[in-house]
Amino acid sequence: MNARVIDGHNDVLSHLRDEDAPDNALLHEDAATITVPRARAGGLAAGFFAVLPIAPAWEIRRTPGGYEIPIAPEVSWEESARIVGALGARLFRLLEACEGQVRLVRDVSDLDACLAGEALGAIFHFEGAEPIDTDLDALEVWYAAGLRSVGLVWSRSNAFAHGVPFKFPSSPDTGPGLTDAGFRLVRRCAELGIAVDLSHLNEAGFWDVARTLDGPLIASHSGVHALCTYSRNLTDDQLDAIGSSGGLVGINFDVGSLRADGGDDAETPVAKIAEHARYVADRIGPDHVALGSDFDGATMPAELPDASRYPRVLAALEAAGFEGGEVDRIASGNWRRVLAAAWG
Repeated sequence: MNARVIDGHNDVLSHLRDEDAPDNALLHEDAATITVPRARAGGLAAGFFAVLPIAPAWEIRRTPGGYEIPIAPEVSWEESARIVGALGARLFRLLEACEGQVRLVRDVSDLDACLAGEALGAIFHFEGAEPIDTDLDALEVWYAAGLRSVGLVWSRSNAFAHGVPFKFPSSPDTGPGLTDAGFRLVRRCAELGIAVDLSHLNEAGFWDVARTLDGPLIASHSGVHALCTYSRNLTDDQLDAIGSSGGLVGINFDVGSLRADGGDDAETPVAKIAEHARYVADRIGPDHVALGSDFDGATMPAELPDASRYPRVLAALEAAGFEGGEVDRIASGNWRRVLAAAWG
């Protein structure tokens, strides 16, 4: 398969937060799972480059038949703004040092240029809205800087919403919905043309966004709850709402989101990604399926060590019965359509 890929999530910027990494690290093949050489080899045209405050060390509690990771404590706006500001600056240094080989994607014309092979596209994404004040003044500044996607939470509460704890088995129905500030944030993102991402958001928050947002619902890197009863995965009712809105699900490559036993086993076959994609397509249609790897942020199948291996995912989709045009839409066409709608 030679389809061009748009990937809904990666944590490369957090991986490269070390000041010892050179500013042109994305030109060095082995610097991260997604670099310019690896993107070229794998057909990656653009990806959502996430920034988030430092996550706490994992404290995994084993439970009968599964596990639970206690929800992370909230991070203050001041601390978040400091950390994410530094990561944002890191992104812009990387862009400058890559001399045109990596492009900040601000609109669909930028995205199309990347799909045409002009550069690797970086879609600037907040994984958690903590760096935004509740008056939303900072949102205007970040938008001017190129922010085009906001995940309301990263599996912890903040001033806007409540995330799901990392828990297996578990429903995503784990707490209250959006705060008043959260409703204001969703509406202002829609006005500005910033995509709102529902991954990591609990079920009550999901339905609050669904009732508020007049546009496609996006879960950038999630799996199917019916196949893996993980708190982060989407129920059938949530899938139906995403389909009805014209939105999409970026299928997560994280093995713990894919396996029926919730295991963190890198020997998980790539076919599991296609299994989740097939389920979503059979329920709401192939136009609502996309890719959202979580490279550099989770355990990938051993067959997918880095971005050069996207063709293995596309081959698995073909093996699962997706035809050429459908594979192309899952690889990039569905993301392009939804982002065009969200960005206006």
